[in-house]
Amino acid sequence: MDAILSQTIGAIGWMLGLAFLGVGIGLGILGSKVAEAVGRNPETKSDVIQAVMVIAVVLAVLLLLLFAFTFLLMYFNPLLS
Repeated sequence: MDAILSQTIGAIGWMLGLAFLGVGIGLGILGSKVAEAVGRNPETKSDVIQAVMVIAVVLAVLLLLLFAFTFLLMYFNPLLS
């Protein structure tokens, strides 16, 4: 039972770590492309910023769903009997 719990916590750590790493890299690339787009065409700044905010909100919702999934794994582990 202890081995299952320790491996579950390890898997949760990997899931959260890789998810935040991916989101951080993705938002960094997105931010650089936004700066490039606004630098080339400043008139479209409000449209570009609005689109980026929508993407950021979707990413935040997906991270919250990941947190919910990891809490389900911690407290309602299907591998424990």
